[in-house]
Amino acid sequence: MPKQKQDEPALSHDIHGREIELELQLPLLSSKETSKFPLCVMHDTVGKPSPIATPTQSPMASMADPSPVPGPADDEDETDVIGDLMGHYGKWQLVMTVLLSLFQVPNTFHISSSVYQAANKEFWCQRPAHLQQLSVDVWRNLSESQDNCHQLARMDWSQLRNDTLPAQLEAMAAEAADDDGKLVACKSWEYATNDNVGNTWTSEWDLVCDKEHLKNVAEMFFLLGVATGGIISGYLSDKFGRKTMLFISAVLQTIFGLWLYFCSSFELYLTLRALLGLVSVSVTYSGLILAIEYVDGKWRTIAGMYNLFPLPISYMIISGLAYLTQDYQRLQLCIGIPGIFLCFLWFVVPESPRWLLVKGRIDEVKRIIEAAASFNGRQLPADYQLTPPTQESSSQDFTYLFRSSYLRRISICFLCIWFTMNLVYYGIILNMSSFGGNVYLNSALAGLVEIPAIAVAMYIITKVGKKWLFSATLFCAGVACCCAAITEGREDMLWLKITFLMMGKFTISAGNTIMPVYTAELYPTAIRNVGVGACNVAAGLALILTPYLSLLNKIEGHLLMSLLTAWSIFGGFVVLFLPETAVRKNASTVASRRNAAKQV
Repeated sequence: MPKQKQDEPALSHDIHGREIELELQLPLLSSKETSKFPLCVMHDTVGKPSPIATPTQSPMASMADPSPVPGPADDEDETDVIGDLMGHYGKWQLVMTVLLSLFQVPNTFHISSSVYQAANKEFWCQRPAHLQQLSVDVWRNLSESQDNCHQLARMDWSQLRNDTLPAQLEAMAAEAADDDGKLVACKSWEYATNDNVGNTWTSEWDLVCDKEHLKNVAEMFFLLGVATGGIISGYLSDKFGRKTMLFISAVLQTIFGLWLYFCSSFELYLTLRALLGLVSVSVTYSGLILAIEYVDGKWRTIAGMYNLFPLPISYMIISGLAYLTQDYQRLQLCIGIPGIFLCFLWFVVPESPRWLLVKGRIDEVKRIIEAAASFNGRQLPADYQLTPPTQESSSQDFTYLFRSSYLRRISICFLCIWFTMNLVYYGIILNMSSFGGNVYLNSALAGLVEIPAIAVAMYIITKVGKKWLFSATLFCAGVACCCAAITEGREDMLWLKITFLMMGKFTISAGNTIMPVYTAELYPTAIRNVGVGACNVAAGLALILTPYLSLLNKIEGHLLMSLLTAWSIFGGFVVLFLPETAVRKNASTVASRRNAAKQV
C-alpha cells in the first residue's frame, strides 16, 4: 500500500456516496486470496455519511513483489467494515466464541484417552483351568516364567492339583527343569484385576511381550492422522468454509468415536483411530479460525487464546471418567457422546461472514451482520452496501518461506520451536502413566495447573513482548524436567518428582498458549497460512514420535526426562533468534485515526 503523506488523512468518505477502494490483505482468510477490498459507504436517511462508519486499516503493503523483505505482521489494530458494522467484540461474539470453544472438549478427550486406555497392566502366563486357585507367585515359580512371556515346555500340568503340597510342586517343577529346561512362549495371559486400571487395550488384545509395541502403534496411528489433518485442514477450510468443515468433521468425529466403542478387531481399531485423528484436528483448526473471524482487531488474539481454556478442564474431566469407568470401552462411550450434542450447534453457529464476503455471498453476510448487530445492541444505518473483494491469484507456496533472510530466519526457528513444543508438551501429557504415582491424580493436576498458565500468559502478552516470555517458558520447563530427572528412580522422592513435573507442565502450557499467536504475528498476512501449515508438519512429526518416548525409560530410567530437558532448553535458545513483538503504539497510525475521526 503506498505510503500516505503526513498531512493527508488516512482514509476519507466520498460525499457523493462513491466507494473508495483500498488494497488490503484481508486478515485470517486464505493466503491465496489477495483482495482489493472496497470500503463500505453507509448513509443515513438524509443521505449524509453515517457517524458509525469507520475506516478500514491495512497494516502492511501488498506482497505481490517478493523482493522487499517483509516484516512482522501487525494485526493488533487490523479491522474491516464487517467489524465496524456488527461490532469488533460484543455479546454476540462472546456467545459464539464460547460455544465454539466447546468443540475442544471431545478433541482433548480423544487425544488424551490413550493415557488410560493403553495403560500397562501386571500380567502372567495363563494358569491351567484346574489350577486357578494356585497363587500367582507359586505359579510363576513352577512355570519358570521370570519374564511372564515364557514357561516350561515339558511340564505335565495335569498331574498338579490346587491342594498339592508346595514341596511336591517344587520337586515336580525341578524335575521337569532338569530334564529339559526348555521354555516356550505363552499363548495366553491373565491380568491383575485390582489395579485401578481395569480393562485396557493390553488385556483386550493381549498386547504384551512381543506385541507390546502395538500399543504405541495404535497411538501413533491417531497422531499420524492428526499430522495429516493439520496439513490439509487449512486448505479444505478455505475452500468449503469454516462452518461446513467444522461440522462435517464433528459429525465424523462422533461417528468414529462411537464406532470405536463397538469395535472388536484391533486392525479396524487402528484404522478408526487414524481417521479419528484426521477429523479431530480439522475440528480444532476450523473451530479456532471461525472463532477468530467472528471478532476484530486486538480481540483476535484474545479470542484465539481463551479458545484453549476447555483443554485443561477436559484433562481433569477425562481423568475422573477414566477412574469411574476403568474400562477402555466404557470410557470411549463416555467421550464419544458429547459430540452428538455439539452437532446441534449447526443451527446456532453461523458461517464466517468474512469468508462469505470473499466468496461474494452478500445476502448471507448481511443476515449475519444484522443478527449480530441486533444482539449487540448496535444500530445499523438504513442504507449500507457490501461489495465482495476482487480476488487475485497468488503464487506463494512453501518455497516463499525461504526467499528472504527474514522469512528464512523465522521459518527455520518456528519449525524447530513447533517440533520442540509438541514433543515436550505431549511428551508430558501422554506419558503421565509412566511417571509413577496415581495416574488419575497426576493427569488431573496436570490439567489444573494449565488453567492459571493460560490465564497468566493471556495477561502478560497483552502488556509486554512475547519473545522473552516465550523463551523463559521453555527454559523454565527445561529446568523443571531436569530436576524431575534427578529425582527419577527414588521412591521416597516421588512427591518431589511430581511437583517438578507439574511445574514443567505449567510453564510449557504457558508457552503453548503463546506459540500460535507469536507465529501468526511474525508471519506476514499473505503467507500466514503457508507458514502455519509448514509448522504443523513439524508438529506432526513430533506427535508421531511422542508415543515411543516411554520406551526410553526401559533403556535407562533418566533418559526420558533428560531428553525433554534438552529439547526444552534448545527451544528456548532458538526463540532468542526471533524478533521481538512488544505491545506497541504506532504514532502515525494513531494520528491517522484521529484525522479520520475528525473528518467523519
